Amino acid sequence: MATQTFIGPMIHCLRTGELIVHEKAQLNLRNGKIEHIDLDPDLNTLNRKNLKVLKNGQFIIPGFIDGHIHAVQMPNLGLGYDKCLLDWLESYTFPLEKKYSDLKFAEKVFDSVVKKTLKMGTTTACYFASLYGKASLILAEKAAEYGQRAFVGKVNMNSCQYEDYYESLETSLAETELFIENVQNIGNSLVEPIITPRFALSCDNVLMKHLGDLARKQNVRIQTHISENTEEIKAVENLFPEHSSYADVYDAAGLLSDKTVLAHGVYLTDDELSLISQRKSAVIHCPSSNTCLKSGLCDVQRLKAANVKVGLGTDVSGGNVPSMLDVMKAALQVSVHLSFSKVNYKPLDYKDVFYLATLGGAEALAVDHKVGNFELGKEFDALVIDLSAPGSILDNLQEYTLIEKLQRLIYSGDDRNIAEVYVAGQRVT
Repeated sequence: MATQTFIGPMIHCLRTGELIVHEKAQLNLRNGKIEHIDLDPDLNTLNRKNLKVLKNGQFIIPGFIDGHIHAVQMPNLGLGYDKCLLDWLESYTFPLEKKYSDLKFAEKVFDSVVKKTLKMGTTTACYFASLYGKASLILAEKAAEYGQRAFVGKVNMNSCQYEDYYESLETSLAETELFIENVQNIGNSLVEPIITPRFALSCDNVLMKHLGDLARKQNVRIQTHISENTEEIKAVENLFPEHSSYADVYDAAGLLSDKTVLAHGVYLTDDELSLISQRKSAVIHCPSSNTCLKSGLCDVQRLKAANVKVGLGTDVSGGNVPSMLDVMKAALQVSVHLSFSKVNYKPLDYKDVFYLATLGGAEALAVDHKVGNFELGKEFDALVIDLSAPGSILDNLQEYTLIEKLQRLIYSGDDRNIAEVYVAGQRVT
């Protein structure tokens, strides 16, 4: 790839959480990576080849990172929110997921999922795919085809025996090893496999231990669910009485590492938070899903105080929209709701959720050395934002500062305000 130059307003976060706002910045890219940043560019001296100057009112931010999304569940958006988690799984989710034995259906859905999430600004997605290895591979191929950075997991389930939607221990392990090999054979550095035991209720101890061993052997990431719903937690306690907690079940199986992401974490105990922090695992906060399925209000400030890495996830279709902008809004609302019942509680603000959706998500997925902000040497995963885009509810009816524009995007913007999407320097929408 030739060199590229972008000039315009730029907003991103530092590791400290500090918001960095530049009214006019020049980013020079080489092979999709940020090679040089100039905060006082001179347009008269620039080579016009491969130069993009943002229009008046536009600005650049890092691409959004969705730390937890079920690609197979997209057809169920908006369905079943009259139920809670376990009933929702049996009534809506498992019957839908069984359909992915049909590879034509899988291709139709996954083609739509990748294109939709990219359009909504998700440059990195951590996907739960299907129980079926061949269908799951289609999702990885679609991410590679459309240029999305993605972690794709073939789901493991050998003890949650819903009708015939489960697999044997032997099949689960063999299919997972084959899936990892097949994803790696795609030969696209943006797309990686991830070990995916659905949750402790769907995998026995033997399978989980083998998956932990496989993750270490293959040096791949791990994703699963934890402490999403009170009935789920009681079921885990009954199924694994020899373990002190939900987190201990995973730790004993070798599933907690610095490359593990745990979705939800609404009801984690202090001991569990301490363990997760020690293992350097991450929690993916899914506020939209936790509300739709009436699971609970996750206290992100408590997770952060325990030194646990935190990202955000849409958790489609527990979550009702595959948009990280919507998830940021939901995270703000959940945090404000928590503040009503807690003394001297400081709810999250727009800067906090912007961090969680970008650099925080990168840290959670252990890709912060590659993406998440605009540091030198990182790959250019970025969104061009336009608050005056056609059809947008936002208009520049008066003058706004750049930081006010970011606030307006987070609180009131939607995918119509995402004018362009770049992954590793390549425009993908």
